[in-house]
Amino acid sequence: MGHRGYDSLLRPAFLFLCITAVLSGCAALGKGEPAEPSANAAVAVWDLEDLSCSPAPFPDMSVMLSGQIIETVRQKGEHEVIERQKLLMVLEEQRIGSSSLADEDTRLRLGKLSGARLMIFGAYQVVGKTMRLDLRLVDVETGKILKTSEKTAGAKDLNGWLSAASHAARELF
Repeated sequence: MGHRGYDSLLRPAFLFLCITAVLSGCAALGKGEPAEPSANAAVAVWDLEDLSCSPAPFPDMSVMLSGQIIETVRQKGEHEVIERQKLLMVLEEQRIGSSSLADEDTRLRLGKLSGARLMIFGAYQVVGKTMRLDLRLVDVETGKILKTSEKTAGAKDLNGWLSAASHAARELF
């Protein structure tokens, strides 16, 4: 049997192993209850990503929504919030460029260096008449997603956007 014969035998086996690995990983995600965030753990909040295809109806929403999340976590009083300035100082000390921040591993490393044990990442997207907001609470040490939250609001309802961010943040804790 020539080289091509082995390739034709190995491809289906490789495909089977890949599918099995993906399915077992998906099954493992659904097992058990999500881990609870550590009490009093410091939290860092990153600006949310705008995933909308066209410009959102309100400028600078990423900063405003992140600010609302920070204020909600702060008001709850169970966690110290790492200020954005501290994250920026660590960023400068590490000489990490803004293009590197697209990588979640880099952001987790910065969170760890700033003293955060938890990080909140998220995104929002306007589609038609609806804005959808998704948040995830991540353990800095392991990179494991502890909890997620999803909220919607009217696309042109600024108060609805801020309320959605606040409700989503409360759900994470």
